Amino acid sequence: MSGIAVLPRRPILAESDFNRQPFVLAWELTRACNLACVHCRAEAQLRRDPRELKTAEALKVIDDIATFDVPPVLILTGGDPMRRPDLNELIRYATDRGVRCTLTPAGTALTSERKLAEAQAAGLSRIAVSFDGPNAAEHDAFRQVDGAFGWAMDIVASAHRLGIPVQIHTTLCRRTLASFPAMADLAEQLGAVVWAVFCLVPTGRGANLDELTADEYEEVFEWLIERSKTASWNLKLTEGYHYRRVLMQHQQAPVAGPGFQSSDGIGRATRAVNAGNGFCFISHIGEICPSGFLPVVAGNVRSESVVDVYRNHPVFRELRDPSLLKGKCGICKFRDICGGSRSRAFARTGDYLESDSACNFEPRVGEPSVAAG
Repeated sequence: MSGIAVLPRRPILAESDFNRQPFVLAWELTRACNLACVHCRAEAQLRRDPRELKTAEALKVIDDIATFDVPPVLILTGGDPMRRPDLNELIRYATDRGVRCTLTPAGTALTSERKLAEAQAAGLSRIAVSFDGPNAAEHDAFRQVDGAFGWAMDIVASAHRLGIPVQIHTTLCRRTLASFPAMADLAEQLGAVVWAVFCLVPTGRGANLDELTADEYEEVFEWLIERSKTASWNLKLTEGYHYRRVLMQHQQAPVAGPGFQSSDGIGRATRAVNAGNGFCFISHIGEICPSGFLPVVAGNVRSESVVDVYRNHPVFRELRDPSLLKGKCGICKFRDICGGSRSRAFARTGDYLESDSACNFEPRVGEPSVAAG
């Protein structure tokens, strides 16, 4: 069948549904990549791993994903998913089964307009392009390959010509902090539907980068609140869940979350999507984890159902139970709308239930909790 399958708008999941299915499932199709980004959690490599899921195995995984009550948005990532010759076959197969696909390429010349058009014809709903500097000097140094900024700009231009919605990703760490105002402007200039800010988790190569202090995060979040009021993009924070607490303190009202849907049918959840709690990850060799930033292996799609692992594995069940949180996250009245970064807690302490070191809020024992949603 040629052309793009027209699917009904994806319903936004209720909070309770996170116990049954993730809102988003990220699939690292390969770790092969022609870049060497300084923050890479996967420490991507030039060659494809021979242990990667073969096409037939990948199609079976898609069949499994499609059995969730409401199939999650499927993020095809890497490494560089453009290195998979069967990429369009996977997109088409997933789309035909009601699973919306987004693509996160590495941002190289491999993502040509012709290849984007082919992915669009297969059913691609959205593309995400990373910019970790507002100019070639900063971005190329972060990606450690000259020309990366120009390639990323070309991808965005191609996507716009094809009518594919664009999401911009930016890592927030000390190295990128000074350029954030310019990055916000660039995301606007590039017509981003969403500006997704990834708060650094010190894992993989990212362990060598400097995180912001908890006080600095607070200042950046205050600035983001003001900047987003006039922005054309919608702001999305990853691994910075205490942004919701800061936002609530500004509004003096419970934060239910964005809960919107864009024209491509890709929505936003009505509550924080955290590792194992609305989010699931499949590695290039089939490992099922709560998140790529939280590499605790709970199963493998070669022998287990990702649906069953997400719903029933003890690790995932613990991550969805805020009463198990420890330290100040455990007593915080905002724990139900925030929950802290379980990935950062694991990277810093080896315990995914510990407190998030990026938050400076000091909770008091016995304060009534703020309900999510």
